Amino acid sequence: MIKREITNNEKFDDPVFENDSVVGVRSDDLKENILLGSYVIIPKTQVESPFDLSEKEWLDTREIMNEIKNYLDEKYKPDGYNLGWNVGEVGGQNVAHAHFHILPRYKDEPYAGKGIRAWLKKEENLRECFINKQGND
Repeated sequence: MIKREITNNEKFDDPVFENDSVVGVRSDDLKENILLGSYVIIPKTQVESPFDLSEKEWLDTREIMNEIKNYLDEKYKPDGYNLGWNVGEVGGQNVAHAHFHILPRYKDEPYAGKGIRAWLKKEENLRECFINKQGND
């Protein structure tokens, strides 16, 4: 593993984590103090989704994920985590390069206790084809 400081993270003094095939960097598109300590792990090869990762890239992602978790546990002391990939436009992926999100969560957040599926399970997310089908029963 290589740890080094990068200029866009100077304010937070969060390191970059890197191994042979992936790099973990603090998410730099987040507003100050929102999702503090969030990271993304990005494969060094150009792959569009995690379905395209090699076995080595998966293993290296896990290695860096654990290093980042240990770092975040020590520095920010989160109460939990959300981990995930957004795949495809409908899945929320807005960059055509696979990247794994590590989101520390805290008890005092307004959305504490809401997991990654919380919004998807709401009735408002029921697909139109099922709404029409229910009306015909």
